[in-house]
Amino acid sequence: MPEKDVRTRFAPSPTGFLHVGGIRTAVFAWLVARQNKGKFILRLEDTDKKREVEGSGQHIMDSLKALGLEWNEGPDIGGPHTPYLQSERLESYKAWAQKLIDAGRAYADPYTAEEVQSFREEAQRNKQPFLYRNHRPDKTLTWDGSQPLRFKSAPKPYKWHDAIMGDLSTGPEVIDDFILIKSDGYPTYNFAHIIDDLEMEITHVIRGQEFIASVPNYLNLHEALDISPPIMATAPHVLGPDGKKKLSKRDGAKDVLDYVRDGFLPDALVNFIVSLGWNDGTEQEVFTREELIQKFSLDRVQKSGAHFDERRLAWMNGAHIRALPLEELYKKVSGFWPEEASGHSDEHKIQVLGLVQERLKYFAELSELTRFFFIDLPVDLLLVRDNKQLGKLETRELNILLEQAKVTLEQSNFTVQDLTDRLNQLLEQTSQKPGILFSLIRIATTQAPASPALAETLALLGKETSLRRLGQMLESLAS
Repeated sequence: MPEKDVRTRFAPSPTGFLHVGGIRTAVFAWLVARQNKGKFILRLEDTDKKREVEGSGQHIMDSLKALGLEWNEGPDIGGPHTPYLQSERLESYKAWAQKLIDAGRAYADPYTAEEVQSFREEAQRNKQPFLYRNHRPDKTLTWDGSQPLRFKSAPKPYKWHDAIMGDLSTGPEVIDDFILIKSDGYPTYNFAHIIDDLEMEITHVIRGQEFIASVPNYLNLHEALDISPPIMATAPHVLGPDGKKKLSKRDGAKDVLDYVRDGFLPDALVNFIVSLGWNDGTEQEVFTREELIQKFSLDRVQKSGAHFDERRLAWMNGAHIRALPLEELYKKVSGFWPEEASGHSDEHKIQVLGLVQERLKYFAELSELTRFFFIDLPVDLLLVRDNKQLGKLETRELNILLEQAKVTLEQSNFTVQDLTDRLNQLLEQTSQKPGILFSLIRIATTQAPASPALAETLALLGKETSLRRLGQMLESLAS
């Protein structure tokens, strides 16, 4: 058991919607908190007012709730360390900044942006890395808030353990004087998150790979403040489908809520997000939420980037759909039926759902997969012509097969067993392959490129509907 109560946090900036790559650290942090019976904290880092997007804060909360990632403390529910908006914690940052000033570890930055740029260009000409600490002002100005406040670093080598990346180290050359508080009065992320994590008693900081280069500076600041750093865990990037660069909104990464709106299950989304770079050492891929809480560990997160594959997400969601009891699944798909299903009974729709459950990858597919159960669709001969095997047959041959099928089905009582027997007899009678005969009957009775098992589909459609549709297909072939 950990010495202190585990407290993890998700602290995004409200600068737009959340995609899978952005919410993964929240899932990791939530799992670590839940498996240790700790607390998961939501904090909004809203100090970059130029990039803030209106409504993003609410969107972040909606996204977490949609995935079932409930927080114990946050902007909407408060908690013992309120407020949980950085923009409302400015006095705290100023108080800690003053401690650094008093200790001689922070100074007012007197330079203009143009002067700083000239320093950078000089370093480039000399083929040297730009370090702001090489340009510290000779005289210390009194900081009045109108200038940026910079940390006065104390460069040294560092060694630290990352719960995902393992043992890491750097030399003193990466330590620099960074801005603590900007001239607009707002703190930088580099300063504010350290103060917030301290005051909110955060034990584990799980964040993306883009921050790993800054960790030595964070450790230097921790020492200057005489505080102990939390456990750090750096999650590698989620890469785009091509595996070449980080998944991003600019490259078409979808809003997490779009997946929810398309009928992806929260448990499947969480399962998929966790599986981007993590496994439990077995071949298992599909996990319940309870299994993830029990088995997840940071030390089994891979150190390299994980490829985002939407087809794998659809497959995994389908596996979660198949695992649901039919009655429970029926409640979840209520908004996804085709319009034509509205006049049909719950019992009938549950029977339909039972047939397509095996094929359903996400709920938005339900309408297209089931429409033919509720309405006669227009005859589409292209479904026959575009079929690899049926497209080779002449119209006369198609007519003969359909006529034979119609005669056979007229004699059936339309139970699944009787239909199965008669369809198998028809195979022998016609000497055809199932891929030809059954595909033709399926297309004729559903006008869909795919459907559930043929006997079960015909039984649910019923004798009258099935025979009528066979007749419509024959008429279209004749014309």
